[in-house]
Amino acid sequence: MATTLLAPHTEAPADHAVRLDHVSKSFGRGGGRQLVLDDISLDVANGEFVCLLGASGCGKSTLLNLVAGLDRPTSGEIGVPHGRPALMFQEHALFPWLTAGRNIELALRMRGVPKADRRPEAERLLELVRLKGAYGKRVHELSGGMRQRVALARALAQDSNLLLMDEPFAALDAITRDVLHEELTRIWTETNLSVLFVTHNVREAVRLAQRVVLLSSRPGRIAREWQVDIPQPRRIEDAGVARLSVEITEQLRGEIRRHGQH
Repeated sequence: MATTLLAPHTEAPADHAVRLDHVSKSFGRGGGRQLVLDDISLDVANGEFVCLLGASGCGKSTLLNLVAGLDRPTSGEIGVPHGRPALMFQEHALFPWLTAGRNIELALRMRGVPKADRRPEAERLLELVRLKGAYGKRVHELSGGMRQRVALARALAQDSNLLLMDEPFAALDAITRDVLHEELTRIWTETNLSVLFVTHNVREAVRLAQRVVLLSSRPGRIAREWQVDIPQPRRIEDAGVARLSVEITEQLRGEIRRHGQH
């Protein structure tokens, strides 16, 4: 199949936030060419929360970069019918010389929001992530969890219906991470965002997602999917979350063992 990155408003269905059709990705040239992702087909519906789960190095972040348009697939097609996705990384990547509000305003400026409207919108987004009154605070004045909230507000400022998140809470302590899980679930519910969330933490995936997609070790292939029917709001220590996490963990371990035998 020819290498194609579908532009907005293509054949990807309008009721989907993203569609991946037989996507593969290789790096390198000639005999040193390495297949990282192999024949990935995946749909994320509008308003759906999907977690990509897998061992370190399985290609999760590579897949997210392809969906974000930061790289192109070697083969296959990626359809994003509603415009460029918003992307949030593990590191907050805030500009330290700007205040929290000005960091968000920068994203609004790049989106073309008029100058007079930027501060009110930045303050609204800060309130959405429960940081009302933090507009004038510098990055060094914010805790790790607060910085990630500002980064989330900046991502939301891009006004995309698809939010791509690459292990955004991995560097946080357990309590802060749990609080941000609650906040992300609330924001997702209130805004009807579609979310594609990368993690290697099984319980985090079950805590957050409607659907968990497990990638095998390199090359990354879809090994299995689970629908998570546990009602929200969920807690990471809930019995249902624990039971499904055990099942997924066993499958993940099997994939790691299988990879080690080749």
